[in-house]
Amino acid sequence: MRVKTSVASKKRKKRLLKQTKGFWGQRKNVFKRAKETLLRGMAFSYRDRRVKKRTNRALWIIRINAALREEGVTYSKFIHSLKSKNIELDRKVLSELAMNSPEKFKKLIAEVV
Repeated sequence: MRVKTSVASKKRKKRLLKQTKGFWGQRKNVFKRAKETLLRGMAFSYRDRRVKKRTNRALWIIRINAALREEGVTYSKFIHSLKSKNIELDRKVLSELAMNSPEKFKKLIAEVV
């Protein structure tokens, strides 16, 4: 018996076009354009989930460094002092401390340096 693929093909196209809802122009309703755009978008999202981690870490370091410079301490010396005194605070927590409660962060600087 001959197998016809129109049902499966329509289902596949419908599923893909549903994912491209909100795209601009032919990218939302022409199968070939939609598929290209969707694959490219997925590749970017995969890459950027990793880039986001780097970007956030860089932002935390910038915030910590800015708060430390106000107190006349360099970032590298501060991190070295933290490591040598076995204080295990990650950069995310340190940046939140520096932003949201600067008086506690100043106490930490005084204790560490």
